[in-house]
Amino acid sequence: MQKLATQRIKVHLAKAIGLAFILLSLTGCSCAPSIVLFGASFPDWLICSGIGVIAMTLMHTILRKGEHQCWLEPAFIVYPCVTALSAMLTWLLFFTH
Repeated sequence: MQKLATQRIKVHLAKAIGLAFILLSLTGCSCAPSIVLFGASFPDWLICSGIGVIAMTLMHTILRKGEHQCWLEPAFIVYPCVTALSAMLTWLLFFTH
């Protein structure tokens, strides 16, 4: 009987420690990084993603006009990679706090 009570205490203690860890890790977050545009707050990652898509569109247009579109093949790999690279570079250059 005492062995069962000891096991229950250990289970409850493990749950309490897990819950405390989760709650303490959430308190470390500061305010969300965001930009206010036209009265609305947009998260930084959304702005960076949009800039990445715009940069990829511009690169596609420039290389297509210069007939260097073969540099962007295979497109299903290169386009998302260049978009992500542009978004991450935007983050590093403009949004480091």
